[in-house]
Order: sequence, then structure tokens, then C-alpha cells
Amino acid sequence: MRKSKQRKQRRAGSKSDRTPSALRKHAGPQNLAEYLAKSDRFKETWNRAEHVVSKMRSDKLSLQAASRDFQINPRTVIRLAGSALQKGANGKYRPRPDDRLLRVLVLPFSDGLHEIAVRSSLQASVTGEYWAAVQKYLATGDESALKRIRRKTITEAGGKRIRLLKDIADLERLASAGVLSFESLYAKVA
Repeated sequence: MRKSKQRKQRRAGSKSDRTPSALRKHAGPQNLAEYLAKSDRFKETWNRAEHVVSKMRSDKLSLQAASRDFQINPRTVIRLAGSALQKGANGKYRPRPDDRLLRVLVLPFSDGLHEIAVRSSLQASVTGEYWAAVQKYLATGDESALKRIRRKTITEAGGKRIRLLKDIADLERLASAGVLSFESLYAKVA
């Protein structure tokens, strides 16, 4: 009897001993500084995990199929990006309509490209829409997509609003310098 009581106390104690920092052990970075402080290996894994969630959402893929596309274990995706997923009654994961995963993206500014961090899949979508409009302009000279961008700002992870560069002269100057390309959308892992 005594041993079973001790086991119960140990189990109960182990749950209450967990501190918020212990629970956050596997939580992802919360801002750009935390992201940049991580190892290159972690950054690569983090980027793949967030890409899996985005691919699941956009292409209506299962966790396993999207994970296969990005060559990452589905359990790793659940560990890192689980807050962006919902487990259904059937036991399968599906992406939430939007999420708060940190994404480090690159945006053009008049003085060149800068990495910024956003904590919203909606902000990342606006950034993607913006890059598509920039690429369309550079490929065709058609400014209409740039003019149709709904938002002129996006909100960085720290709450700071950042204006999207829409000045044609600046965009052409950056493009002629070879700075703008579709690959520029996501942060580079050094």
C-alpha cells in the first residue's frame, strides 16, 4: 500500500513541479532576437515545420504528406508547431485557420532587404501577396497588383507597424542591383 501511495505522490508532484519555463522548453522563438540566437540547425528545422503547416493549409494536405514534402518528421512538426494544429476526433491533425507561429521573412526597404519577424499567418500571407505583386511588376511592368495590395503595413512580432515599399523607383533600383528575387521572401539560414 505504501509504495502505491508514494508513486501517486510522485506523479502528482511531477506535474506541479513544472514551471512555465520548463513547459516552454520546446516552444519556438517568440521574436527575431530569439530566432537569431538559435543554432542554424534549429532555424532550418523551425522553417521546415512552419512551411509544413502552411502547405497543409494552402494545399489541404495531411500532416504526413506535407511533412514528406519538406523532409521533416511529423512528430517534430507537432513538437515545434503544435499550437498551429488541431487534432480531430479521428486522431488526424489539421491546421488551424490562422496561427501565431513566428515567421522570419525578408522585406525590401529603400536601403535594401531586411529580415523581420511576424507572429501571424495572416501577416505572412499579406507579405506573400506583396512579394507576388512585386514579382509581377518586375516581370511584366504591370503596377496594378501593387496598387491592389489591401494593406500598406504589416505588424512585426514586437507590435511595430512596417510600411510596405511600393515606390516603383526604389523597387526598380533594388531589382537592377539584383537584390529582389522570389527566393528573398524567407530568411536565409546562415
